[in-house]
Amino acid sequence: MFRPKIPTMPTPSGTVTPPVVEPTAIVQHTPAPAPVAPTAPARPTVQLTPGTALALVGGGTAVVLVVGAVLVSMLLAVAVTAASVAVCALVVRSLIASEHKRR
Repeated sequence: MFRPKIPTMPTPSGTVTPPVVEPTAIVQHTPAPAPVAPTAPARPTVQLTPGTALALVGGGTAVVLVVGAVLVSMLLAVAVTAASVAVCALVVRSLIASEHKRR
């Protein structure tokens, strides 16, 4: 059950026989006409009044400001992390240097 089954391959004879190609007849079928779907009733168009335009502009501005604030805060978090890692590296280097001077 757990033994691998190795496929047996016949020894190559050196002669290659070309595959047999049988011609086929080409038959063109005409597609059936597509059924006509019933048309949906006409929907009313959206009317853009000055109040809704102002609301859209205000909403878009709010989205841009929020996304900008999130991106700036993420950039600030990366900068603070980089600065703290640099300070830690300086402290560790200073401790190692003072350890070598004592010997």
